[in-house]
Amino acid sequence: MVRAVWNGVVLAESEDTVLVEGNHYFPAEALNREYFRPSDTTTVCSWKGTARYWTVAVDGAENPDAAWFYPEPKPEAEHVRDRVAFWRGVDVGTAE
Repeated sequence: MVRAVWNGVVLAESEDTVLVEGNHYFPAEALNREYFRPSDTTTVCSWKGTARYWTVAVDGAENPDAAWFYPEPKPEAEHVRDRVAFWRGVDVGTAE
């Protein structure tokens, strides 16, 4: 079981993550959606495509653009479609 935790709250938890470039991509249904806010930020990866971001919000604290996903990945990155990864202080690791 892999968990993503920030500010003591489990943002996502799943046994079905995909590891890409050192990042666990969680299935979208594994997210606790109440902690996510849309962001206008996008970035472009040469082989995965255009990433969109979410800001994580927990108990009044915000972590801007701490989660990202590829809504329309390039063919070689199709395995990350409908999956979300984390950074910016979100602790991602194996749950005991």
